[in-house]
Amino acid sequence: MDTKKFYWPAQFLGWIAYCGLVILSVYTNNPGRVTSTFMLNILIVIVTGVFSTHIQRLVFVKLGWLELRLQKLLPRLIFSSLLTAIFISMIDMLSDVLTNIGGGEPNSFTMSDIVVNVFSAMILVLFWNAIYFTFHFFQQSRKQEVSNLELKASNRESELKNLRSQLNPHFLFNSLNSIRALIDIEPSKAKISITTLSNLLRQSLELGKEHLVPLERELQLAKNYLELEKVRFEERLKVEWELTPGLETFQVPPFTLQMMVENAIKHGISNLKDGGEVRVSAEEDENYVYIQVTNSGTLKKVVDLGVGIQNIKKRLLLQYGDKAEFTLREENTMVISKMKFQK
Repeated sequence: MDTKKFYWPAQFLGWIAYCGLVILSVYTNNPGRVTSTFMLNILIVIVTGVFSTHIQRLVFVKLGWLELRLQKLLPRLIFSSLLTAIFISMIDMLSDVLTNIGGGEPNSFTMSDIVVNVFSAMILVLFWNAIYFTFHFFQQSRKQEVSNLELKASNRESELKNLRSQLNPHFLFNSLNSIRALIDIEPSKAKISITTLSNLLRQSLELGKEHLVPLERELQLAKNYLELEKVRFEERLKVEWELTPGLETFQVPPFTLQMMVENAIKHGISNLKDGGEVRVSAEEDENYVYIQVTNSGTLKKVVDLGVGIQNIKKRLLLQYGDKAEFTLREENTMVISKMKFQK
């Protein structure tokens, strides 16, 4: 909301509404008093009220009272409201004297009349201030809330960037280890692996710029990675894919599936003399989408699953909160890692 555009209409409408109630009250009790002179005095009250409360607002802004705590603001507010009320009452009584609206003797105001006028005006000014400060604090609260959300989003984005930056070196390190094992034994396969790795790195650079990517692209990255590993493991590595049609476009954080597959190889298949199998599946039900990697192996001997698993857990927490989770368990000599996303 543009407060500057809202302020002046609210000022005039507020004072007009108040004076409208005064006119209605006077007309109800004595219709004959509502004359052109009376309406002139009402107009003077409106102009005086708008002018004096606006000056009071400028004082608030100039002296920084809007930033004060309540215990320091309250006495200042009461004192300034009293001065404003005295000014409004003086103008009001002066206009009454000059126009002789009451039809009596000029300067016939008693001390009690002055006190009542000042007290009435002060209540009105305090009411105006209460509305103004309530609106101001509400606006400040909204701005602070937006600022906090922006800061939180900025911090979250920074953390996500840091997490994504961990993936490429980790991924590259493991891939180079796979190729290094082939260089002396089978140079031709090492060359094929380097080509595959270059494709993987190009894909990883593209995906690294995204917050979310279609599952289809994650699957392709995982397939390329497993092709690279099959060069090393040959027949010792068996791979199966199960994808429910329609999930190709489902959005997931980049590198999460690839990291699950990488951990299945590093902590599962590579520790088995006869190798094993890796099954990658994606399915859904009414409420959730499940992405699962199942591999031969055991968790009993695994002490540290490395940066991959912790990275996945952190990224899911940052991007989805409690609407996504990662689980890792062992079942019948198979290790099952699963991501669950709420639709």
